[in-house]
Order: sequence, then C-alpha cells, then structure tokens
Amino acid sequence: MIRRSLSVQTNEDNVEQQRENIFLTRRLINDKVCSMIIDSGICTNVASVTLVRKLGLNTIRHERSYQLQWLNECGVVGVNRQVMIFFSIGKYKNEVLCDVMPMHATHLLLGRPWQFDRKAKHDEFKNMYSLEKYGRIYTLAPLTPKQVYEDQIQLKKSYEEEHSALAKVEEQAKQHGENVRKSENKVSHELKTKRDKVSALRKLGEGHNQKEKK
Repeated sequence: MIRRSLSVQTNEDNVEQQRENIFLTRRLINDKVCSMIIDSGICTNVASVTLVRKLGLNTIRHERSYQLQWLNECGVVGVNRQVMIFFSIGKYKNEVLCDVMPMHATHLLLGRPWQFDRKAKHDEFKNMYSLEKYGRIYTLAPLTPKQVYEDQIQLKKSYEEEHSALAKVEEQAKQHGENVRKSENKVSHELKTKRDKVSALRKLGEGHNQKEKK
C-alpha cells in the first residue's frame, strides 16, 4: 500500500482522489521539512534510519527488541533502537517515541499507537485527522495527490543518492581493507625474510665455532 504511492502520478487535485490515498503530509523536525505518513493499520510508530542519521538524533536501546517483516528490500529486520521525535505541523506540535528501522516510503510513520494515545479521529472521506490538545482542536490535512507524487519522487531520489553514497563508502572501505592486508602481508614477508637471514647467520656462526674447537 505504501509502495503504490511511488508509482502513482496524478494531474488533478480533488477530494475524490483521496479515496485510495493513505494520509501523507510534511512536517518539521529540527527545522527540517520531512515526510510523514499516518496509518492506523500499522502496529507501531516508526522513524526511518535515514531520518535519524541525517538529523543526528540520539537513540535509546529498545526494551523489547523484535524482528519485523518489512515492506522493502531489507526483508526481515531487527528492531533494537528507539528515538523520541519532536515534530510540528503548522501550529500543532507533538512528540512521539518511535522504533528505528529502514524505511524508504517516508521519514516518519505514525501507526495505531499514536492515533490511540492522542485520541485522533480520522475523517475517511476527506482523509483528515482531528485531535485535541490543551483544549484546542487541530485538523491535520493531507498533501494533494500531486504533492504526494512529487514528495515520493524526491524521497526515492534521496534514497538512491544515499544508497549510492553508502555503496561508494563500502567500496572504499573494502579497498582500504585490501590495502591493509597487502601491507600486513608485505611486512610479514619482510620479517620472515629477516628471521631466515638471522637464523642462517646464527647457524653459520655455530658451524664456524665448532671448526675452531676442533
């Protein structure tokens, strides 16, 4: 369902097009514009590894680590870290504890736990969420279908650039490792050669001493 938004392109923006859309919007985290999905069908709140890494967020150990079959190339992933996310959408500000895991469709995914804890109500026709905080009602509106498409294209581009950069770093690390091994082998060979020479000289000296005694 999340993956589908990567391949859908629309040119018109109207309410009826929200019929097949999940709720996707943008919000600020550390003054950076990030992508966010709200989906009550997800059993946890998730922050992407990319978001945590790029913003330099501090994580904590997950008290109940687990494995999850996730909808990306990673397959089964181990979840053992959490992060507290402070975000704002317009005038609405909130914080949420999220599990940290690889995720390509968005930066932040708010699932059933967030909706339950905040008593958020979903208008399925308009695809909007409303919730109360300190006596004030806030309404969270989704991106238009066209904005969703543009947002997903940017996310995909960002992911591909990061994946390419990581691959380059891994290749450089691999090359560095090979260079280190070659250097170690060279030093080891030189030490062995020196030991052999010392051993040969020692034997030569012992033989010379035996001849002098005779």
